[in-house]
Amino acid sequence: MQSKKVLKLGLPKGSLQEATVKMFAGAGFKIGVSERSYFPSIDDSEIEPILLRAQEISRYVEAGALDCGITGADWILENGSSVVKVAELVYAKKRLVPVRWVVAVPANSRIKKVQDLKGKRIATELVNATRSYLKKNKVKADVEFSWGATEAKLATGLVDAIVELTETGSTLAANNLRIVDTVCTSVTQLVANKKSWQNTWKRKKMESIKLLLSGALEAEEKVGLKMNLRKKDLKKILGLLPAMRRPTVSGLTQAGWLALETVIEEKAVRVLIPKLKRLGAEGIVEYPLNKVIH
Repeated sequence: MQSKKVLKLGLPKGSLQEATVKMFAGAGFKIGVSERSYFPSIDDSEIEPILLRAQEISRYVEAGALDCGITGADWILENGSSVVKVAELVYAKKRLVPVRWVVAVPANSRIKKVQDLKGKRIATELVNATRSYLKKNKVKADVEFSWGATEAKLATGLVDAIVELTETGSTLAANNLRIVDTVCTSVTQLVANKKSWQNTWKRKKMESIKLLLSGALEAEEKVGLKMNLRKKDLKKILGLLPAMRRPTVSGLTQAGWLALETVIEEKAVRVLIPKLKRLGAEGIVEYPLNKVIH
């Protein structure tokens, strides 16, 4: 009897978990997560998901315990993992956004540039990447692993600087900290084990997941727009629409009238609709999108 084909997928537990589940939902996958289980359910019998810390996923993917997984480029760098990058997943609404690991110091610190870190003590969870960053800048400093509460270590003088994760820097500023430099930038990625990527069935399965996830992300801040217009108004309305491609235009049963449909950025709608109305468009309908596949 032939064994069932299964793709082992690592999903990040913790801060990325909710955003990842929502991203897969947008791609058409329903994932059910129990607080007491590390094995979520999924409505695809060919996928076997497991919840792990994002920090660990690239190591298990590289070792072959997982065929693929969702993790950050920062942890791939930190672990020195040799994996296949299948896709970058930038998902602003659900918080899978590009992030930075930065060197931060108290606002009144004399440390102004990376060279001022010489001989200082730095706390971070991203130890290896921080050491590589310092080596690149020819700076010798003591880097120690931190389990958390790094801001408190600065406030009490236990360390001179921290390397911490940030999106906008506002939280650091709120804690009276100043950013000195960026160690690295990271985006969420779908990565694959090299041997699994060479397997025809597993690769096709991963490419299908990539296509659906990418389509969901592409649709994230876009909407569909359709309307009716007089044929004589088509040229000026086309000149107004920032479409991905030329809009779809078809004839209506009423002579001299057309139907137009397109995809635009959601943020542009509130400006466009009044202009379209003034140019003669009627029956304007805005609708949400689940996926946009190029």
